[in-house]
Amino acid sequence: MELFFSEEQKMLRQMAREFVDREVRPLADKHDKEEKIERGIIAKMAEQGFLGGTIPEEYGGSNLGKTGFCIIGEEIGRVDSSLGTTMGAHSGIGTYGIVLDGTEEQKQKYLPKIASAEMIAAFALTEPGAGSDAAAIKTRAERDANGDWILNGNKIWITNGGMADLFTVFAVTDPALGARGGVTAFLVERAFGGVENGPKLAKMGIKGSDTREIFFRNVRVPKENVLGQVGLGFVTAMKILDIGRLSLGASCLGAAKEALDLSIKHATTRIQFSKPIAEQQAIQFYLAEMATRIFAMEQMVYYTSMLADQGKKVTLEGSMVKLFCTENSTWIINKAVQIHGGMGYSAEYPIERMFRDARICEIFEGTNEIQKLVIAREVLKDYAKEFARV
Repeated sequence: MELFFSEEQKMLRQMAREFVDREVRPLADKHDKEEKIERGIIAKMAEQGFLGGTIPEEYGGSNLGKTGFCIIGEEIGRVDSSLGTTMGAHSGIGTYGIVLDGTEEQKQKYLPKIASAEMIAAFALTEPGAGSDAAAIKTRAERDANGDWILNGNKIWITNGGMADLFTVFAVTDPALGARGGVTAFLVERAFGGVENGPKLAKMGIKGSDTREIFFRNVRVPKENVLGQVGLGFVTAMKILDIGRLSLGASCLGAAKEALDLSIKHATTRIQFSKPIAEQQAIQFYLAEMATRIFAMEQMVYYTSMLADQGKKVTLEGSMVKLFCTENSTWIINKAVQIHGGMGYSAEYPIERMFRDARICEIFEGTNEIQKLVIAREVLKDYAKEFARV
């Protein structure tokens, strides 16, 4: 893929890799064991321009495009999925809505603070009864006499929940119109009051990322903080997730590459039966398939990112990336554990943490079963268009 990158993108990758190896790698195990991300590393990422990668320069961002943001996500995903998840929620799905559908005032008010990490962002769609069925949300927002909105409800599995200063929240504003016309997106500041944290959730993996239930109790949201159009919040959510799935695929690509690198290093130094296990055909077959799947993942991620950078809709391709990259990353890391043998099962080695971290990727940002439904819907829609022209 390097052949298709600009010189600036190649330099970005080199800068990101050096930063990750120098600043992030020493913290990855600590983030996992202490179950929190050090705020200092977030500030350093902001200084590098990483947190403003999706934000135009006129709003304080670095405007790296979708491809540039995927490059950064891939490099962080190589080393620390907890930090990658935190960044993805902040600079990705927590920011995309403002970039895509925000007013000029909203962009000027919030985007510079997100890029500098003065404000941490989060995306709040999922509820206890509305996971894969995102349209079944119950959180309500009702207008008051001044035209502002009073928000009540709760969201669950919110990444950055405990540390976020700004939430993109989706609430029902007209139950009679259903999801396609009765849900509205809001930009909700914690400083508005009435935003309460639930306890931090214990997780199998990505333990460093802060995941919580968030309660909204009579939160007064100014009418100026409606994101996009009243009633079209579900459309905004789907546009956000189209791009979010792409950056998740990039993070999985990075983790898969790291797993292959670790496996090659181990296989060429681990001696069994008087020779390195890399000389065993069974191990060679594993390495060959790992490398082949990574090659396919890389083509999908960056082809789709380039389409997105051209302003093209990537609903179909984004879902394919999410489905393919998450399942293959899990497969590759699983095989890396097998190659490492007992060492792969030991918490003293990074591959054990990577194995735990990988599993969630097939679930969040839309389960892979949902991705298959999206892909089938888009394929059938395209077929119907072609059939109509015959």
